[in-house]
Amino acid sequence: MSSKYAPKGPVGRAVNGVEETAIALILGLMTMLTFANVILRYGFNSSIIWSLEVVLVLFAWLVLFGISYGFKVTAHLGVDAITNLLPPGPRKAVALIAGVITIFYAMLLLKGAWDQWAPFAELPPTTGRWFPTGFDTAARGRSFFETDQIPMPEWLRFLEDWINYGDRYSKMPRVIPYTILPIAAVLILFRVCQAVWRVWTGAAESLIVSHEAEDAVEDAAAKLKKEA
Repeated sequence: MSSKYAPKGPVGRAVNGVEETAIALILGLMTMLTFANVILRYGFNSSIIWSLEVVLVLFAWLVLFGISYGFKVTAHLGVDAITNLLPPGPRKAVALIAGVITIFYAMLLLKGAWDQWAPFAELPPTTGRWFPTGFDTAARGRSFFETDQIPMPEWLRFLEDWINYGDRYSKMPRVIPYTILPIAAVLILFRVCQAVWRVWTGAAESLIVSHEAEDAVEDAAAKLKKEA
C-alpha cells in the first residue's frame, strides 16, 4: 500500500488489519481446499465433493471484497494519458466529474445487490428501476433456496427459525454466500466516496492513481541508489 494512503490512527490500522486478514484467510482457504482435493483425487481416488462450490463462493467473495479494498489502497489501474495533459484545475474538475459518475454507479450497484440478496434473507427488495422508491413487501421470499453441495454447519441452525419458518436445511442456504453482495456494495460506495474526497481536498489528483510500471521503476532506481 502506498504510504500516502496508509491508514492513520489505531482505528484505521485495526480496520485495515481486519480487511487484509480476511483477504489472506480467503486466499488461504481456497489454496488449502484446492490442494487437499488434488491430493485426494490423484492419490486416493477420492475428493471433497463440496470443496469446488466452496472455492467458487470464496473466489466470488475475494473479487467483490477486493474491489472496495482496491479503491482504498489505490490499486485499480486507469488510463490517465489525456487527463495528465490538462492543467491542475481542469484535471481536478474532470476527476470530480468521474467521481460523481462512479458514486452514481456504486449506488445503483448497492440497490441491485440488496434486491438480489434480500429475498434470500426473507427481506423485501426495493421498488423503482433506478432509485429505491420503497419496499416490495409482496415479493416472494427465497430463504428455502440452498446451495448445491455445501453442508449446513450446525452453528447456523438458528437461521431455520429466523428466516426459514422452522424448516430444516439439508444444505447451507444461499443467503450465506450471497451476503457478500450488500456488504461489498456498501464498502465499494464508501471507498469511492473516500477516493472522491481525497480528490476534493487535494490529497490525490485522480480516483485511480496506481501506476505499477512507474512504481516498479522508481523502486528499482531507489534500490540501486542505495546500493551505489
